[in-house]
Amino acid sequence: MPVSFKELGLVNTREMFKKAMEGGYAVGAFNFNNMEQLQAIITACVEVKSPVILQVSKGARQYANQTMLRYMAQGAVQMAREMGSKIPIALHLDHGDSYELCVSCIENGFSSVMIDGSHLPYEENVKLTKKVVDYAHKFDVTVEGELGVLAGIEEHVSSEKSHYTKPEEVQDFVSRTGVDSLAISIGTSHGAYKFKLKPGEKVPPLRFDILEECEKRLPGFPIVLHGASSVLPEYVDMINRYGGKIENAAGVPEEQLRRAAKSAVCKINIDSDGRLVMTAMIRKYLSEHPSEFDPRKYLGPAREALKNMYIEKCKNVLGCAGKAE
Repeated sequence: MPVSFKELGLVNTREMFKKAMEGGYAVGAFNFNNMEQLQAIITACVEVKSPVILQVSKGARQYANQTMLRYMAQGAVQMAREMGSKIPIALHLDHGDSYELCVSCIENGFSSVMIDGSHLPYEENVKLTKKVVDYAHKFDVTVEGELGVLAGIEEHVSSEKSHYTKPEEVQDFVSRTGVDSLAISIGTSHGAYKFKLKPGEKVPPLRFDILEECEKRLPGFPIVLHGASSVLPEYVDMINRYGGKIENAAGVPEEQLRRAAKSAVCKINIDSDGRLVMTAMIRKYLSEHPSEFDPRKYLGPAREALKNMYIEKCKNVLGCAGKAE
């Protein structure tokens, strides 16, 4: 039997984005794969009174099991309520790659889905996106589309180079598909290796000129940034110090994300930073406690560090702290 997101206590992103647009901030879309990551996200956002988008990739859904995932999302809402909070919580499919996957997620309680047809020829992207929108809107589920291709690798999403969004296409795309938000490519990238930098080189700035042109052509319309982890250097260093090998990893500077969050960008996706924090803390703990074999002992500190990272993002990068009051 299909289940509605409303039965799980979730909300779609429509009101979230309207408030973000009016308030000059972005809502964090944080990816999770397991219980500890989910607990960290919820406790952080409850603590700082922030709306949140729980984000699940196709791979994460396969990893966690779609039925388990539904109850995890319901449990997360209940957990927040028992902490005395009514923060808005959305459950979003990240980079849906087919109509069938989007339908399955909608039937399993997702309140928002992304259909990513950005790798397709333009007309095919329009056709696929509209098909998903037509189905999703019957159930009040919001839909994110994408124009332009991000470089980098993240699970099944891979591209050798970035193809910036063409601002001249955005109006036509939004009007013909009916999407509720649009992911654009302005120089962010998937994964930990967002930019290939030579020694001494700085990360190239985001293409704010493209963002501003898209804003002009779509006044008041929610824009989304993917691949927006900053690849936190202290955690990359920690991974390498305790036996890992992540070399020349570079992310998007947080000051650039702060600038984007004050514009029409209403949703900023952060996945790799969460993975790096968790991996760094687990490596550190196991290195310092080689005889330990209780997962709670090494997952607990990782969860706490993750929570603190999300608090920092909400307060100082996205500007969404205190916006759920």
